[in-house]
Amino acid sequence: MLDKNQLAKQLLAWWDEEHLSLPWRDNPDPYTIWVSEIMCQQTQITTVIPYFGRWMNRFPTVQTLADASLDDVLKLWEGLGYYSRARNLHAAAKLVVQENEGQLPHTVPELMVLPGIGRYTAGAIASIAFDQNVPALDANVIRVLSRLTDLAEDITRGGTKTKLWKLAATLVPDHRPGEYNQALMELGKAIKTIFFWPLSVLGSATARG
Repeated sequence: MLDKNQLAKQLLAWWDEEHLSLPWRDNPDPYTIWVSEIMCQQTQITTVIPYFGRWMNRFPTVQTLADASLDDVLKLWEGLGYYSRARNLHAAAKLVVQENEGQLPHTVPELMVLPGIGRYTAGAIASIAFDQNVPALDANVIRVLSRLTDLAEDITRGGTKTKLWKLAATLVPDHRPGEYNQALMELGKAIKTIFFWPLSVLGSATARG
């Protein structure tokens, strides 16, 4: 059985020493986190960075995004692909302005009502932006948790994913949940061969720093 406290301690120590410096981490307000999470869906971070910079210069707040025309939004998104993401951001911004005075909701259920925000994205925003003690399970986190628990089940099955969501929820620490979730994601992304690692190697990697 995983030791929740030890896992969090090791991951956060690794995060403090090794995490990537990214523009949206310099100013981690809710809107910034939301935009970055949507842009990074199915897109390499190196590709996202210049788009993110241009986006924040043009639409620095939820209000400015809501006030923009869809044509302007899609033009700025041009080349990033999966244009439904831009349409959903625009539609969601209008809803946030109209129904929540421009403030992004704090909880997972409320966030998931907005267009384009699913369970993972809601968990990421809630934990990173609002310090909510909730999991954010993406492919990278699944990779880490599957290896740590020596999971032999098919991770594409709904029942297995449900089990992993429950496991992830039990492991999120009360202290620094957003950084913990980001550490899990970044570790899984950085180490693509994690399935072939012995547990002792993963332990030493997360213990650095």
